[in-house]
Amino acid sequence: MKSHEVLKHSMEHVGVKTIASDLGVSPSLLYKWCQPGEEPTDSGATNPLDRLAKIFEATGDEQIISWLCQRADGFFCPNPRPDEDSTKDMFAHTQKLVGEFSDLLQVVSASYSGDGEICAEDSKRIRMEWEELKSVGESFLNACERGNFSST
Repeated sequence: MKSHEVLKHSMEHVGVKTIASDLGVSPSLLYKWCQPGEEPTDSGATNPLDRLAKIFEATGDEQIISWLCQRADGFFCPNPRPDEDSTKDMFAHTQKLVGEFSDLLQVVSASYSGDGEICAEDSKRIRMEWEELKSVGESFLNACERGNFSST
């Protein structure tokens, strides 16, 4: 989905006038943001999503994306870069996935067994393991989607 389509869809639920008022911009500008604007003949204007994407592309700083995900009460977990040599072996992938899950369980167990509670520092370690597990899981799924484990 293109950025102008995302904006148009999201504004349908709240209303352009309400959002324009909240942002302190005119409804006509919001309508422009909801139109294609990639070609010189398009009537749309560069919207905030495109601008944010350009800032990210220019800086390469994932903190920008992480910040936005945190504002949405979520977390950013980048997709792993595929390693073509290692993506062909399904068993290596599944072993790595099981190993990462085991690492997560070990950290949770060690955090809790010491004093019967999980503190903020423990939570940080658990979060790191969880992000690693998600990344390995996404790598496995990407390999499946590319057909790396099919016989054809």
